[in-house]
Amino acid sequence: MNLENTKAQMRKGILEYCILLTLSRKPAYASDIISVMKAAEMIVVEGTLYPLLTRLKNDGYLTYKWEESQQGPPRKYYELTETGRLFLNELEASWQELVEAISHLRNNDNL
Repeated sequence: MNLENTKAQMRKGILEYCILLTLSRKPAYASDIISVMKAAEMIVVEGTLYPLLTRLKNDGYLTYKWEESQQGPPRKYYELTETGRLFLNELEASWQELVEAISHLRNNDNL
């Protein structure tokens, strides 16, 4: 089994959650989201991010607004909708359940 493949699949599985977490703090431009992800060592590229942002918007979890930029054309800033905040809360609960389950498995002496 290829370790890098497994790690990539694990990251892919939580990418949506990480993006919503990032946007829960403040609206962000796509390159800002990529920077936050890279700082957290969650590698994401534009080719992955933009389709995911579009899907999250189409699902009603995100909205966006255009803002003028000092360095070029207007920028699209994404932000969570109320539905997106509720969905993020559900993902938070699911994530906590997973963390607890894995912790239990790691610390179980009966295995």
